[in-house]
Amino acid sequence: MNDVKIDTIEQIQRIIAGMVASNPSGRNLLLIGGFRYRFLDHSVRVSDDIDYHWGGDAKNKQQELLKLFERRLLPEVKKRFNLDGQATAHSGPEADSTAVIIIDLAFWGGDSSVGRIEIPVEITRIVCADKLELRTASGVIYPTVSDADMIESKILAVFNRVYLRHRDLLDIYLFKDHLHPDSGTRLAAKISVLQISETDIQKRYADLIQHSDYHARTIQEVINTQIDSTAAEHLQDAGGAAVVLRESLNVIEAVIPTGDYHADD
Repeated sequence: MNDVKIDTIEQIQRIIAGMVASNPSGRNLLLIGGFRYRFLDHSVRVSDDIDYHWGGDAKNKQQELLKLFERRLLPEVKKRFNLDGQATAHSGPEADSTAVIIIDLAFWGGDSSVGRIEIPVEITRIVCADKLELRTASGVIYPTVSDADMIESKILAVFNRVYLRHRDLLDIYLFKDHLHPDSGTRLAAKISVLQISETDIQKRYADLIQHSDYHARTIQEVINTQIDSTAAEHLQDAGGAAVVLRESLNVIEAVIPTGDYHADD
């Protein structure tokens, strides 16, 4: 992805986040995920979507946001970037999911170097041990979850997703210092709420160990495409994706019982 396109995506993401944070439709929507890390925590990893935690009826919230985006976001993007756009409720196999509700935002036209831009806005629910927190940026108040709940949600995602997303492992590596001193106990309670079985945890962890070459290669793809260039060079100098995988697994192993497999074996 070229730098102009990445920059345009990030500018539009910031418009979206600011609009949601300052509109009644965004009340109690808590910014989470990779873009939260990028925007509020200055992560070196870019994100192509925006995630929110929401404790209410996600379908109703999806409709509220669709109206907001159609009324305000699309005209704003057209004005600032000369890009046409559309906002639609996600269709396909995931559309009936009760775990994640998605709004698909798409933009096109304008500068040919940008091409088509797609920014999914995902509404989900994570298990939180702490109260919501407020962060500010350029005079806007952004409701979000605590740093500890964020990193714990990334660890849980490794075991709770049907299909592993290797960006979660990279985020665990980048933000491991956000763990709570009592994260082991907190995670045990969250695992119980989510009903993630010990067997499923051990199977996923065993796969990460037994097929470490594959997982390292996939993490390397994330580094190559989603990490700022200087940071990616630092990672390569230190050992690259293999180091990210090993250290993220060590973090997981320290707070979740993973069975007989160990990252340093």
